[in-house]
Amino acid sequence: MPNAEPASLSPLHRLLAERACERLIAAFVRELDLGDPAAVADLFTADGVWEWPDGDRRIEGRDALRAYFGARPADRLSRRVSTNVLVTLLSPTTASATSYFTTYRVDGHDGGMAPPRAPVQVGHYEDTDTFRRVDGRWSLATRTVFLAFAGPTERLAPADHVAPADHVAPPERAAPLGRP
Repeated sequence: MPNAEPASLSPLHRLLAERACERLIAAFVRELDLGDPAAVADLFTADGVWEWPDGDRRIEGRDALRAYFGARPADRLSRRVSTNVLVTLLSPTTASATSYFTTYRVDGHDGGMAPPRAPVQVGHYEDTDTFRRVDGRWSLATRTVFLAFAGPTERLAPADHVAPADHVAPPERAAPLGRP
């Protein structure tokens, strides 16, 4: 990828802008997994877009984003792992990013620890995370998701959870060198 970053920004301003964009990606994941999914809309510009071309979904504007992400099932348990975030500043007020993610997710969760499962999605956002700085604040302008691996979200049976006493204890520490 050619380095399209503007030379007019100081190294400090470049780092601050990159970090602000990275934080938006982390905040997106946090709101979906641990926060208020509808609040994802507040991370976008007023005309922001989230899109999944293979799923024929294009959600545009904060109100539509709030309704879409807010419709997440109340009994959904999910955890996303977001990695390899690479932000490229395109100008003092625009940027793009590539990031990868893995999603673990089940529906029907009623509390407790769920047994481990394979991820239901593995994908990326490649230069389709775009950001704009408006009124001194960085926001997501677009996110377009590409899935390399995907499957259905499993629905747990009512008693399909791991009680704290059922989990595997951590392995014992190894004996110090020279001792059996």
